[in-house]
Amino acid sequence: MDPIRVPPEMFRFTSGDRAGLYVSVLHAFGEANERLITALGIDDIRARLRSVGWLAALEDDDLTTALDQLRAWKLVDVIQNHSENYRTAAEYERRNLQYSLTRQGEAAFAGVVHAMTVLASTGALQTAVLDAIADRLGDLIEELASGIDRRVFSTLSELESHLDALRGNTKQFNGELQRLLRAEGADLAVFHEVKAATVAYLQEFLTNIEHRRNAIATRIRTIDDYGVGRMHHRALLGAELPQLTGTDPGLAWLEHRRARWEGLQAWFLPTDGSVPRIEQLHLVGRKAIITLLQVLDRITESRRRSSSAVADFRELARWFTLVPEQDDLHRLWSTAFGLSSARHAHLAHPDPELVSSTAAWPDAPPVEVSPLLRTAGRTERFSRTGRVRDVSAIKAARAEQAAAERVELEAAWDLLNTDGAVRLSAFGRLDHAVFERLLDLLGRALGNAPEPDGTRRGSTTDGRIEIVLRPPQDRAQAELKTPRGVFHGPDYLLDIVVPGERKGRRASGGRA
Repeated sequence: MDPIRVPPEMFRFTSGDRAGLYVSVLHAFGEANERLITALGIDDIRARLRSVGWLAALEDDDLTTALDQLRAWKLVDVIQNHSENYRTAAEYERRNLQYSLTRQGEAAFAGVVHAMTVLASTGALQTAVLDAIADRLGDLIEELASGIDRRVFSTLSELESHLDALRGNTKQFNGELQRLLRAEGADLAVFHEVKAATVAYLQEFLTNIEHRRNAIATRIRTIDDYGVGRMHHRALLGAELPQLTGTDPGLAWLEHRRARWEGLQAWFLPTDGSVPRIEQLHLVGRKAIITLLQVLDRITESRRRSSSAVADFRELARWFTLVPEQDDLHRLWSTAFGLSSARHAHLAHPDPELVSSTAAWPDAPPVEVSPLLRTAGRTERFSRTGRVRDVSAIKAARAEQAAAERVELEAAWDLLNTDGAVRLSAFGRLDHAVFERLLDLLGRALGNAPEPDGTRRGSTTDGRIEIVLRPPQDRAQAELKTPRGVFHGPDYLLDIVVPGERKGRRASGGRA
């Protein structure tokens, strides 16, 4: 990519004492351009300045000086209007000159508007944009098959606009997210609410993002097989670009389209083998969730305990230095450390008659003190042991149920064992429970990224059963019948691998 070089005088109108007037004048021209009015006189500019918010008094000399300065910066051009009929010399001097924006002026004002829009807007991660990109790619595949060039152009334009929205919103949201992670000194209540809402927002966005990425990548691969250059050529025919200058606008248009398509591939299906940007966004989102949750834990812990133990003891030591009387010191000590009269003094010997009421404490026999008295402030209360519930029947029923489910699962895997690659339609009719097992395996394989040859692999949770799935080359359709209905889908070539001992048992018994 060539380096960006901005003309040095392009944005000078945004600084200085008269920057407000310069921006308002360009704003007035921008509003006129939206209404297809390309040239304005002095009176027209003054009227439109009021409509864009410039209400200060403005003399003609000041306005003319501002226009001359914008001309010097190559932002405004001036021409003479020879098509009008002027009745007086004063009217001629006032209405003869017509001002309009130059190409550089239009670009400068558009840059300012875009900058203010970015400052006022907030980024967002929208799954609706990913769904829209997938839908437009599907529509584009259909339009490439229909042969209508104008629809190819319009669909491609919509696809590029959705990609721009994804890129712009993602960059802005990522910047705001990183600033949020670095935020310090904010109100803890507001900070806690904002970060908790951000965690929930990220979790919702990351749900099923892998499925959406695979769907988009599959459709991009289909268009690549059709031919990206061929698609762009048809879109160029549908664009019907006017040739207002001596150069052909089609070359630059095609180059721009190729760059946009490469950007789409970089996001979902890179050709150089690098990591797709949507996957990088997934990693950034997961790391942000972990970081935010850690910060939330620290905030919650700080709320639960306003100060540390070290600070508490230092404050207690300061109190001891300030208390003047000895009795107050003892009272503070007892209050701080929970020291009080012995709670076991009321306990008596099991047989009080054996102990004389006049015996001294050191001479009296010891009394057992419950450990709970120290920790909970009460003694044990011994009562009848609760009846133990007999769960042998429940255990037997659960064991029987588990054995039945295991037999059913073994039978299902025996039926689904292909002993090599077969078509999906070869299963014909299946019991609904077996069909659910097969459908789960197909879903696990289709949920994983394809290999370079289009093969997809999946396995059960325990890793014992593996399925190898290859797309049909003839676009055939399979039909499977179950007691609850009929399933239709692509007639994939699949190979279900079951553990070896079960294969041997099946080889001796045959398919059920």
